[in-house]
Amino acid sequence: MSYFNEKMETMSRDDIDTLVEERIKYTVEYAYKNSPFYRKWFKENRINTSDIKSHEDLRELPIITSKTLRERQPPETENFEFKCMDWDDIYTIHETSGTSGIPKSFFLTWDDWNRYAEKYARSFVSQHFGRGDRVVVCAAYGMNVGANTMTLAAQKIGMAIIPEGKCTFPVRIIKNYQPTGIVGSIFKLLRLAKRMEAEGILPQESSIKHLVAGGESFAEESRAYLEEIWDVPVYNTYGSTEGTMCGECYVKAGMHVPEDLVHLDVYNPQLKDFVNDGECGRIVLTTLLPVGQKTGTLLLNYDTEDTTVVLSREKCKCGRTHMRILNPQREAETVWVGGNPFNKVDIEQGVFQRDNMEYLTGEYEAFLYGDEMETTLRVSIECNDPANCDEDMISENFIKSFFKFKPGIRQAYSDGTFNVVFNFTGPEGLEFYKIRGRPKRLVDRR
Repeated sequence: MSYFNEKMETMSRDDIDTLVEERIKYTVEYAYKNSPFYRKWFKENRINTSDIKSHEDLRELPIITSKTLRERQPPETENFEFKCMDWDDIYTIHETSGTSGIPKSFFLTWDDWNRYAEKYARSFVSQHFGRGDRVVVCAAYGMNVGANTMTLAAQKIGMAIIPEGKCTFPVRIIKNYQPTGIVGSIFKLLRLAKRMEAEGILPQESSIKHLVAGGESFAEESRAYLEEIWDVPVYNTYGSTEGTMCGECYVKAGMHVPEDLVHLDVYNPQLKDFVNDGECGRIVLTTLLPVGQKTGTLLLNYDTEDTTVVLSREKCKCGRTHMRILNPQREAETVWVGGNPFNKVDIEQGVFQRDNMEYLTGEYEAFLYGDEMETTLRVSIECNDPANCDEDMISENFIKSFFKFKPGIRQAYSDGTFNVVFNFTGPEGLEFYKIRGRPKRLVDRR
């Protein structure tokens, strides 16, 4: 077994809890002293920072949302109220993608970068990456932090990075540099495999030893298909500009949360309460600062709007002791029908049923139409050859998979208030090919 920071990654549960409480106390005091927003926020909510000493105390604080961040920065306010350091001490400035509104601003010090990089370094090492690996990064280098963080993490563990930024790079990159790993989304890696095959390179026979799928949630069925195409393990990572950065180890039994650097809780907005381990809810995170360190932006009880389940706080088979969570899903990719939710991942699971993949490319998009009385889900699926596509089998496999764990929606389907129709297209026949940017896989048009 190998670790990036063995002492921290294998710490006992009691020691983790003690360290977390120490850092909660320091972080809360730091927020009061250095963040214009939190200084005012503590006073308005009549919170005495010296009373916040534990995980349970932290849970009693109000929840902060994306809306809160956007309302405390220009153009809504004159200053960036979440910025905790003078401009002279800020190393880089970043923004979120802005896909769900005005981009949120984040300010990082060099210490922030090193903490971010450590999180990714732990994940890489837990996935059997190490010195001598050459990794192509198919994530954007820019205002988002992901690609740059992975590059800094690689430097810390002795890996070489090929900073392509996109997965549309020439196949000669594979031929010439013999990379051992690639970081990209499921669909980017599937498309790359097809381009390689078209140029006479079988992905299974290439230099690639492991893949990392990040940037979006995915179905286990699509991961399994990608592993089959490349004949290598595919690992999952979950990160954000806010500093989450969780990673799946080689055991693939959930994503390890670096509990010493980020505090993660799970919250049910409907019940307005935190949920127990094993129950689904929204990820609420808190920046955890080691005593004596500083940060450019600090968040306490921040609602990420992503959902997950805490799977275990027991020691993993890899030897790591930090808690593990289920692959998070974005709530923005979840829709509700008659009080029952389903996610983009549920659609993807139905598409990627293994028998279907004899006919499909894997590309899909889905749209909801209708009103409160009747809703129709139209699933558009891309075929390799529409003239020889077993549409009936694919539709039947999808229906079985989609309704398997959705009894409420299955009942609506039986009642005729929820319909599913299929649209099969040839290559590049889906709507998203005509639109720039990352494809939206599930769109509510009601």
